Amino acid sequence: MNVEPSNAEPMHVERVTLEGRFARLVPMDASHLEAFYEIGLGHDIFRWYPFSVDTEEEMRDYVHACLGYRDAGTWLPFTTIDKATGRIAGSTSYLAIDREHRRLEVGATWLGVPWQRTALNTEAKYLQLRHCFEVLGCRRVEFKTDSLNARSRAALLRIGAIEEGTFRNHMICPGGRQRHSVYFSVIDSEWPRVKEHLEALLAR
Repeated sequence: MNVEPSNAEPMHVERVTLEGRFARLVPMDASHLEAFYEIGLGHDIFRWYPFSVDTEEEMRDYVHACLGYRDAGTWLPFTTIDKATGRIAGSTSYLAIDREHRRLEVGATWLGVPWQRTALNTEAKYLQLRHCFEVLGCRRVEFKTDSLNARSRAALLRIGAIEEGTFRNHMICPGGRQRHSVYFSVIDSEWPRVKEHLEALLAR
């Protein structure tokens, strides 16, 4: 039996460019691959992913998978541009898009080494969350990370997301390690507080 929520119509999630002071998020395209090879490979950036992105072939497969999920309507992958230089700096995505229940995940986020620990990631999260709550009408935006990735967990708490719990033995990583995934979220009633907090961080 298919029972639809009675108080909301499905979200309309479409390709879009999101722009701030530091970052521009543009729809991912296969033409971005060469830049991804240059900035993404050889720096252990994907160590916490549940699959390998260590070679050009694996990066190509990853990007083609992202674009396939986009075409299927379950992902919306972005390429992150550093506005100061115009260079491709990394990527981030909307994942697990649930239009009926007005929720999605922000994830598959990575940045090349020169842009790590800069305002780029904070502003990208701000732009994505603002679009989710103020344009798409999301009720919930979630994030997940490897339980061993202390840096990612701290970053999610820093932007104001709430830690919800741990999915044990959630994924099998390269080499066979069982990954526990820690879930965080921001819901629509919390967005004004989180928005104010992120704008204060970006103003520093």
